[in-house]
Amino acid sequence: QVQLVESGGGLVQAGDSLSLSCAASGPPLSDYAMGWFRQAPGKEREFVAAINWKGDTLDYSDSVKGRCTVSRENARNMGYLYMNRLEPEDTAVYYCAASVVSGQYLPSDAHEYPNWGQGTQVTVSS
Repeated sequence: QVQLVESGGGLVQAGDSLSLSCAASGPPLSDYAMGWFRQAPGKEREFVAAINWKGDTLDYSDSVKGRCTVSRENARNMGYLYMNRLEPEDTAVYYCAASVVSGQYLPSDAHEYPNWGQGTQVTVSS
């Protein structure tokens, strides 16, 4: 099973940008599609973005579309989520996840991702 560790969270102001990283170890990250999710206090885990194994198929939730860019570097076993124009509503714990799926299919349901990192806190102040 791939192991995932997120980093890059922190406290930022509204309008700022932030880049999150996800470091993978174990099996090659290229075997997996990657997803990013977030969970705010008292809310369910929410899909943010996903990228297929090759990096040529991307998907974003409507709430972040146009403000986020998901990417990956398979050679370095790394995934990234860049967010700009951050809003207080973006405050949450952000998780990266991995799923062995084929082709260009990108799950947006958290239940389709068996591998998760521990999460990194992003707090956006107004």
